[in-house]
Amino acid sequence: MATKYWLVKSEPAVFSIDDLVKGKNKTTHWDGVRNYQARNFMRDEMKKGDKVLFYHSNAKPTAVVGICEVVNESYPDFTAFEPGNIHFDPKSSQEKPTWYMIDIKLVEKLKHPVTLAEIKENKKLQNMRLVQRGNRLSVMPISKQEFNEIVKMGSC
Repeated sequence: MATKYWLVKSEPAVFSIDDLVKGKNKTTHWDGVRNYQARNFMRDEMKKGDKVLFYHSNAKPTAVVGICEVVNESYPDFTAFEPGNIHFDPKSSQEKPTWYMIDIKLVEKLKHPVTLAEIKENKKLQNMRLVQRGNRLSVMPISKQEFNEIVKMGSC
């Protein structure tokens, strides 16, 4: 199966690239996604070995800050079953889960965070979902070319 490419967003105040660096084996579960389209991407399409750009949203500046890889395919998001957890969903059950997560591992932090402004200025990235009006998904597919261009920009 061909490798797919993704961008995942996280607010650094909630979970940052540095939190991932400190994590056991530089790996974490990507939990708390509560949008059906983003959930479907994780549940149905993200596969082990897929490449992922880690994006800091709601930050100054917003930017792609790292490269990750999917290391574990989708499984039920256990935070949905935990009363008191910010991601608790009383309609989701272990028998019939609504929400899923994947595990990602840090490959490397970018030498230069690639800001949203830089992405918007790059003509090769003008069709990227990230820059399309109204696209606020926390998990989105990107093309191999978009992935490679951002990695190139962040390696300088």
